[in-house]
Amino acid sequence: MRKAVTSERHGNFHSVFKGSGLEFDDLRLYQYGDDVRAIDWNTSAKGHGTFIKIFKEDKEQTAFFLLDVSASQQVGELKKLKIDIAKEICGVLTLSAIQEATRVGLLCFSDRTERYIRPSDGMKHGYSLVSELYKLVPESIQTSIADAILVTLNVLRRRSLVFIISDFIDDNYHHNLKALCRKHDVIVIHLYDMRETNLPSLGIIPLYDAEKQRTVWVNTSSKQYQEEMSGRFKKRSNELERICHQNRADYIAINTQEDYVPALIHLFKVRQYSKTAAPSS
Repeated sequence: MRKAVTSERHGNFHSVFKGSGLEFDDLRLYQYGDDVRAIDWNTSAKGHGTFIKIFKEDKEQTAFFLLDVSASQQVGELKKLKIDIAKEICGVLTLSAIQEATRVGLLCFSDRTERYIRPSDGMKHGYSLVSELYKLVPESIQTSIADAILVTLNVLRRRSLVFIISDFIDDNYHHNLKALCRKHDVIVIHLYDMRETNLPSLGIIPLYDAEKQRTVWVNTSSKQYQEEMSGRFKKRSNELERICHQNRADYIAINTQEDYVPALIHLFKVRQYSKTAAPSS
């Protein structure tokens, strides 16, 4: 894990923890080239010129990870299950955050809190968190993203950078996700396996639903079944991405069979670019 964090490619993750926490500092007159999103319209309306808000970095930043450890995460190839990739992403970003003196906390959830680690700093805390993450054996197989978000809203008193890592195979969590986005800076990492979008034609086979603990027989060669399966995934993904966009949360979908590093680096570079000018709210 240490090698991954310090490598050139993974080192790009460090930038996401620099300057993500911003607080108002001062006002100055607008200059040509300034981002109009930083204009303080209330002050400018007084007629003494156009002013923009100046922000400074909040050094007491907290990064908090919500990690879905329910049974639906146990899908994929050997050593490339969704839960394996989820833990790896969480571990790498945790140690990157710790290196930037960011406080880090963790909530592993199913339909209950499986493990909660209070935010703290220091490399010792970082390695302890990662160790607990890999030792965890969930007690429940079901999922409740809504409940996990409620716990997060209760334990995080100040604005934080919140990562939600899940396959988002759940319902009735959108209202809570919107509430989380209003209070915190949220990054949604949506993990999926190709079997969820394009199951190969294998004829009539048994499929086991790990969360409902039941087996159903399906005709994977049926065009109707293929289209329904793909349609459910696309509908769920599009709705999640739409909610993130409307509520100023970052969204990224990661295929667990592919290298996740380029996608995360691209996301964080976009974030850094967008945060060079603070919003005018």
